[in-house]
Amino acid sequence: MALTHSKPPAAAPAQRRHFSMIRDFQLADFFTLGNAACGVASVLFAMRYLQLGDVRHFWLAAAMAPAALLFDVLDGRIARWRRQSSALGRELDSLADVVSFGVGPAALGFAAGLQGGWDAAALVYFVCCGVSRLARYNVTAESLSGGGDKVAYFEGTPIPTSVLLTAVLAVAMWQGRVGEALWGGAWVLGPWVLHPLSLLFVLSGTLMASKTLRIPKL
Repeated sequence: MALTHSKPPAAAPAQRRHFSMIRDFQLADFFTLGNAACGVASVLFAMRYLQLGDVRHFWLAAAMAPAALLFDVLDGRIARWRRQSSALGRELDSLADVVSFGVGPAALGFAAGLQGGWDAAALVYFVCCGVSRLARYNVTAESLSGGGDKVAYFEGTPIPTSVLLTAVLAVAMWQGRVGEALWGGAWVLGPWVLHPLSLLFVLSGTLMASKTLRIPKL
């Protein structure tokens, strides 16, 4: 009997697209994914703190912000070093920043005790400002660069500046000023409660969304 050799089945279209996307990734993009991973870890640790009350999880959640910042700095430097940049990398960077420097600090703020109705509104406002700022940057980056490879300035504060908010929350935890002991106490305004500390998130979001504030990019 003659033996016949059949060809292996071709990869399905979805699989081919998947592997094609992986091939499109540059070295810097994997550091960007590290940034996103830190942001997700921060949210999970904050949730774990709320579940168990173990302060170690709060510290781990706070530590993810500077770790994400390190990945964020490295991905840009690696991209410039290898002279590799792409629209995919830019979009990936923005999505990672939303998680690490938007959702992450907001989740940590909620875990620290910013759980009143006005606090929640402030945290949502902060994240929405961060999303809007990154979307605007992606749309205007080409015009801001003046035809070069690098933008000359930022419109509004960069979203990684929210690391400062995480630092404030870490100091509050270190001093035992979380939960019912939050700095500034709690104010009842209409139907909801406001902790004045949440106004820092409002300030940060407003500065990010500003179009008049221009910060030179180093």
